[in-house]
Amino acid sequence: MKRVINFMAIRHLAFALTLLLTVVALGSLIFKGLNFGLDFTGGTLIELGYEKPVALDQVRSQLGAAGYTDAVVQSFGATTDVLVRMPGDDPQLGAQVAQALQASDADNPATVKRVEFVGPAVGEELRDQGGLGMLLALGGILVYVAFRFQWKFGFGAVVSLFHDVAVVLGVFAFFQIPFDLTVLAAVLAVIGYSLNDTIVVFDRIRENFRMLRKADLIENINISTTQTLLRTLATSISTLIAVGALMIFGGENLWGFSLALFIGVGAGTYSSVYVASTLLVWLKLTRDDLIPPVAEEVDERP
Repeated sequence: MKRVINFMAIRHLAFALTLLLTVVALGSLIFKGLNFGLDFTGGTLIELGYEKPVALDQVRSQLGAAGYTDAVVQSFGATTDVLVRMPGDDPQLGAQVAQALQASDADNPATVKRVEFVGPAVGEELRDQGGLGMLLALGGILVYVAFRFQWKFGFGAVVSLFHDVAVVLGVFAFFQIPFDLTVLAAVLAVIGYSLNDTIVVFDRIRENFRMLRKADLIENINISTTQTLLRTLATSISTLIAVGALMIFGGENLWGFSLALFIGVGAGTYSSVYVASTLLVWLKLTRDDLIPPVAEEVDERP
């Protein structure tokens, strides 16, 4: 057998780190809270049309110089169409924004095509539905893993996913990074990615319980994690490279999405070993837990 890495030798240190990260993340969520974007808080949406193609960074700098520092600018179809989102419900806001942009660049004037207001009630509904969807996803995962493996595996997987989500949300709350629908989508994607990573390790642990009959649980986890290490590293590193490229070249609109994925993939790789597997040790998983109970025969003789 190849050299086995003793991952569980530092499980107590890893637990201390996990506990610290989780407490800091939850503390940031409680005391600072998430900096919800316009998708959740409401605001005004303005669609602008230009005569010639315009750079989004140029529009952002022009709006910032005019005092609209909270504006979110993104392309909308053609290179001459721009979508601006900003807080406020003033009916004249669209005309004011267009006037400010025209004053900044008279050679390429902007015209208002559409102005819409998204109320805070709609944003609150989106926020509540997003949170409910996340809770339902975690609940469904608990049932799925418990049914496929055993309830101790299910508990470990859900706690691991909770850790990953808490770390991502904690970073966004601590640094007050805007949290919008794209970031929420990234958090849900992190749940799926982390679960897949955890399931691979769990599946190997269950398989090795049958093959390595003399190995105890800690030895089994070390062997199983070592056997899946190359697969885990290849998947995680390739994903991080792709997400990192998205962070650098994806622009401002995708930066929060890619940052959430980057943090979540790193946290998910860590938690699949030092959260999910460590909990199996504390729950004292045994080979007997994976053996289905034998139905007792009922004696029907009189």
